[in-house]
Amino acid sequence: MTKREFLTLGALAGLSMATPGRAATRKAKTTRLFRSPQGFPNGLAATPEGLWIAEQKLSGAQAAQYHLPEPKDLSEAAWLVDWNGKLLKTVTTPSRNTSGMAVGGGYVWMVANAPPEGVFQVDMNSKLVSHRQIPLGPANDGGGCHGAMWQDGKLWIASLRLRGNLRLDPKTWAPEFFIPFYQAPDRVRYHDITWDNGTIWQIVGNDSRNYSEGKPGLVRYDAATGKVLEVVDFLPGSSDPHGLTMHEGKLFSCDAGIHPGWPNNDSPTSGWIFQIDFV
Repeated sequence: MTKREFLTLGALAGLSMATPGRAATRKAKTTRLFRSPQGFPNGLAATPEGLWIAEQKLSGAQAAQYHLPEPKDLSEAAWLVDWNGKLLKTVTTPSRNTSGMAVGGGYVWMVANAPPEGVFQVDMNSKLVSHRQIPLGPANDGGGCHGAMWQDGKLWIASLRLRGNLRLDPKTWAPEFFIPFYQAPDRVRYHDITWDNGTIWQIVGNDSRNYSEGKPGLVRYDAATGKVLEVVDFLPGSSDPHGLTMHEGKLFSCDAGIHPGWPNNDSPTSGWIFQIDFV
């Protein structure tokens, strides 16, 4: 696919998206399940072996911004736990400020949101296989990312610079399809994505200064056209969602404890894995 074809495809997907007023609406609540391993959890992926959780560490400028000490070990973990939260495996990665992950093809794919940015492909023995940038940007900095998923042998990335969800061929790194982020006045933050029977769920939210002002939600896209199918608002008092995955027809998320603009651990469920149910 040429760059011109890719951009045309993205434009068509944007034109096909429903306006917010036409999308169906629902409400959702959250239920705590268990705490993640010690650290900030900011990405999820469900596999037959269990639930994978991406660790986020803040270093350099990010650590200073959040008034946190510089970590002694800058590596960030991908933890595999069972559905009761028991730790089964740890994969160590060189990702930085991880804000999403995917597991597929025999690898963990950690997406960075701080220099050196990019996507870190790591095998199950913690060996780095590749480090590549999000396409269609500078060779050394494709921008940050707030989510990822593996589906049908393809890697999807929630790209902040492109402001959309990008499907890649993980072998050739060629971009194949693009869904622009949902647009609404109170939905200007975008987080993780997950697959649901030909559709894609994405966490969205508003700009806010603390937990009490936060208004998290979900948006559901048609994966073939990019059309917005429905929008979901979380009930007051819900956990603050960052990662997202689906397992046996249920949505699961994690509360990282770090939220831009908020005091650290302002959410009462910081560090928890929780289930999302529609009401």
